[in-house]
Amino acid sequence: ELRKTLFQVMDALIKTKPQDDPVYRFLDKKRAQGKPYYVYMTAGANKFLRIYYGRVKEYLATLPES
Repeated sequence: ELRKTLFQVMDALIKTKPQDDPVYRFLDKKRAQGKPYYVYMTAGANKFLRIYYGRVKEYLATLPES
């Protein structure tokens, strides 16, 4: 289920082409290098998860301890 959701997010990025998005730029670079579909989609999903995890971790660090 998670893989399917991540592939849908990557597909939406490819279709909308947001030039300021780091994950889209990464996907576009991998496609330009001639990587196969599954390779660049998986790499993009991994990059998305690393960025997401970093942002969540930063947010949690700003919350007061209870």
